[in-house]
Amino acid sequence: MHPDLSSVHWRKSTYSGGGGECIEVAPGFTGVMPVRDSKDPEGPALIFSPAAWQSFITAIRTGEFDAR
Repeated sequence: MHPDLSSVHWRKSTYSGGGGECIEVAPGFTGVMPVRDSKDPEGPALIFSPAAWQSFITAIRTGEFDAR
């Protein structure tokens, strides 16, 4: 599925500190989670399944991607 993203409301995390390493999501789609790079709003969006998106969020919350 490739949803029409031309008029969606993109949302950036409130945890984004303005360091330029932010992503934005377009919630509200059934069965997919569109994600894009906030620095390139006209660029491509990645489309994740709900399971893949939840795995990513869980990994962030558990510190899997933290610098060691």
